[in-house]
Amino acid sequence: MTLLLILVAVGLLWFISSLHFYWAFGGRWGSAAAIPVKEGEHRPAFTPKKWGTLFVAILILLASAIIVIQEGYLQGFQANSLSKIGSIVCAVVFIIRAIGDFKYVGFFKKIKYSQFAKYDTWLYSPLCLFFGFVYIILLL
Repeated sequence: MTLLLILVAVGLLWFISSLHFYWAFGGRWGSAAAIPVKEGEHRPAFTPKKWGTLFVAILILLASAIIVIQEGYLQGFQANSLSKIGSIVCAVVFIIRAIGDFKYVGFFKKIKYSQFAKYDTWLYSPLCLFFGFVYIILLL
């Protein structure tokens, strides 16, 4: 069961990271549903920069590596206090992302009727909650 959770989580994180790399280098597919919009407007709440998007892609790859290391599936790397701290940080970050900022993202967002908000409610926030629980399971 744990192996299946790890495979699903790592595969999804790799896909999400790849998508961020794609966007960073000019890709447009899926980008319309990836950025929250301001209330009552159709303008993005922020405009992501190339370097910021690359940074997020790298962080997501690092998050997937932490799962693999913490569970002991990467030759030459043992689970240690650093991978444990990384798992705690990832669990907290993903769960906080799922809860949200109470305005644009998360289960408790105020702006609920944009394309992003619909995807956030039914896909992005549940995925973040799933990732958070995977890290918690790894720590137990």
